[in-house]
Amino acid sequence: MHAVARSGLLVLALALSAVSPCRADDFATRVKALEQNSYSKKAKAVEALAASGDARAIEVLRALGEGLLFLRASDGLPVIVRETEGGLVLKSASSGADLGAAPPGALQKIKVNNKVRRAIRAALARLTLQNADPEVRRNAADAVFKSADTAALKALNAAIAAETLADVKARQLQARAALVLGGAASAEDKRAAIAVLQARGDRDALSLLRAAAAGGGPVAEAADAAAADIERKRRLWDALQNVIYGLSLGSVLLLAAIGLAITFGVMGVINMAHGEMVMIGAYVAFAVQQALRSAAPGLAEFSLLAAVPLAFLTAGAVGIAIERGVIRFLYGRPLETLLATWGVSLVLQQAVRSIFGPTNREVSTPSWISGALELGPLALTYKRLAIIVFALLVFTALLLVLRKTYFGLQMRAVTQNRAMAGAMGIRTGRLDALTFGLGSGIAGIAGVALSQIDNVSPNLGQAYIIDSFMVVVFGGVGNLWGTLLGALSLGVANKLLEPLSGAVLGKILVLVLIILFIQKRPRGLFALRGRALES
Repeated sequence: MHAVARSGLLVLALALSAVSPCRADDFATRVKALEQNSYSKKAKAVEALAASGDARAIEVLRALGEGLLFLRASDGLPVIVRETEGGLVLKSASSGADLGAAPPGALQKIKVNNKVRRAIRAALARLTLQNADPEVRRNAADAVFKSADTAALKALNAAIAAETLADVKARQLQARAALVLGGAASAEDKRAAIAVLQARGDRDALSLLRAAAAGGGPVAEAADAAAADIERKRRLWDALQNVIYGLSLGSVLLLAAIGLAITFGVMGVINMAHGEMVMIGAYVAFAVQQALRSAAPGLAEFSLLAAVPLAFLTAGAVGIAIERGVIRFLYGRPLETLLATWGVSLVLQQAVRSIFGPTNREVSTPSWISGALELGPLALTYKRLAIIVFALLVFTALLLVLRKTYFGLQMRAVTQNRAMAGAMGIRTGRLDALTFGLGSGIAGIAGVALSQIDNVSPNLGQAYIIDSFMVVVFGGVGNLWGTLLGALSLGVANKLLEPLSGAVLGKILVLVLIILFIQKRPRGLFALRGRALES
């Protein structure tokens, strides 16, 4: 009995050992058949290779379609060629084994024509649409949708019948709708395809429906109605997107203008170097990230968190130095103050060019704010959302400082009546320096945020200084709530006007509207009250 069992196992082992080489030889034979001189036979060889169902066929067919499949002249072996700095590197198309380098003269390219390319696309669709990996199937369905190659319809129908995941099947049905609408199908099938594309509702579906609406008949009318419905919904989504982008821009303006609102409100100084405080903060973020990458690569992901307090302290210290060294000698002389701070801005720009160079620097986005939040057709980047939240946190923190601390009480007193505050014992000169440092420090924090959405360069601050002054004047000098509302309003107005008039003309229109508004309300949206201010 045991002898019979052992003999049976021996026969089974011999059978299995015979099957595996046969399968390997069969795949190699199908790859070898791609060297046919006849393009018709070569197309059939492509179909036969795809029919094997072997995952290795995907790489071979892609190489054939991209012109990277060759025959080695010495033995006629099909090889996949990859170009490197050291020359051409070969890999066996059938076994995947590395074959080393080879000179170009030792290879013969396997040529293809349009018929073979269509066969390759259909074969790849068949292999990838039913791949074991769901992500591969998703990407394959998207590729078929974009290519609209009707040769993939048969493979797509088979994949839809076998698919078990709902989201993958939805993409496959959308790809099938694109093929049906662009091919020869019954009117009923085309109407069903139109309904699927209408439900998809993106720009790709809209372009397909517009193409189908160009003809005549009931199908064209249905496609036209579906396209009109998508356009109506997209206008609403575009308006919502512009509002959200406007809030994002407004949060950037808030960060850039809030420090200016403090110094302008308390000291009455038009600081033309405020943009350079923003620039300093951005360069601090760059320097901190580079330092952490060199000293502690594991902490580089948190470089922005470390850069925020350092940027505040660095920009604040520079601001105090400017106030003590230049501005305090020019109080009451606004024109001289403006010219002096403009000169300081030029000095700071040149200093940064000398230290970091004139070229743009990039601050990498950490992984914890990378990616995007998808809401319907909207894709909102996490770093933009993070800047909005960050701006509101900075605003709230500054509001608490002004409302709940003795320093904030002194600032409000000097803003309302400087002479009376000085008479009550407040050291207005010391307060001016600290206020200027606080405003400059907040500008430095703004630079850290701006480093995530703009290149760090010596001219970074110049792009925001004019808009910052507009925000301060529009909202009301020295009023934080006015600065908040002014920044968000100008940001949304800019983004809503851009699609209608263009970016440059949109800014001009916003400026004209602000000028007209200031004619009616010279003190802005929220004017500060006080005897000295009203006199």
